[in-house]
Amino acid sequence: MREHIKSFLEYLSAECGASPNTIDAYGRDLTRFTEFLTAQGVAAPGDARAGHLVDFMVAEKERGLAVNSVWRAVVAIRMFFRFLTAEGIIPNDPTSLVESPRLWKRLPEVLTVRDVENLLNAPDVSEPVGIRDRAILEVFYATGARVSEVTGLDVSSVDLDVGYARCYGKRMKERIVPLNDLARDHLRHYLGDARPAWKGAAEETALFLSIRGKRLTRTALWSLVKRYARKAGIRANVYPHALRHSFATHLLEGGADLRTVQILLGHVNISTTEIYTHVSKDQLKSVHKRFHPRG
Repeated sequence: MREHIKSFLEYLSAECGASPNTIDAYGRDLTRFTEFLTAQGVAAPGDARAGHLVDFMVAEKERGLAVNSVWRAVVAIRMFFRFLTAEGIIPNDPTSLVESPRLWKRLPEVLTVRDVENLLNAPDVSEPVGIRDRAILEVFYATGARVSEVTGLDVSSVDLDVGYARCYGKRMKERIVPLNDLARDHLRHYLGDARPAWKGAAEETALFLSIRGKRLTRTALWSLVKRYARKAGIRANVYPHALRHSFATHLLEGGADLRTVQILLGHVNISTTEIYTHVSKDQLKSVHKRFHPRG
């Protein structure tokens, strides 16, 4: 196996132009897979079966590897066996029918409505920075926007009279998202009483500014959400995307249809939105009691 791996890595370098980092990572993944096969009594690549790869995927996940890391290892193993098949070293590729771990579904982190309320109320709105931060948190939860979309907002991106925000998502695709009354009120407070006091604010197009008058970065928003989650005493893992997850889940639990949530989130495929169709046990009991003939 090790000689075949060496030949494969040389092929990646010479014929595929793979980077040294990729070659090193694939080498490590294939070494771990070889060690796994050896422990299973498999010495030659021709004796490997699809079940071995499935078992390896499960073992890697159980030892704490992230899904993306497992996926990379599977990519390396698949490419390795395709190489062996093309070279005539083995007659068939045993990995061809193995399901991709990218299809594994992970439930997103979702805050309760009470946790969201505590988070939104955490900033001290008697201070300009607190006024800004409350407006940021309100926009996150009102729109379900990604952190990059919130940092990318300009003053001209929001219409507080009509009540909408214009976000630019992945591949700069534009979408219009409604702003609720609370988000509009806190944005008016920020734009009227906090933002104008910062140096250079009049010349800066960005909606949310640092105290130095510059557009807030993604890192700054990440830290901001984390800081207020700690202040609110929320034990769950809170980060900007958790507010997006909560936005979608709370809409669905409130009765919104999946297609509407898809549009609000800016998902191209509705299958991406379907991960939010999980509901709490209380919600399941409520629906069962309401709609089942003997509920």
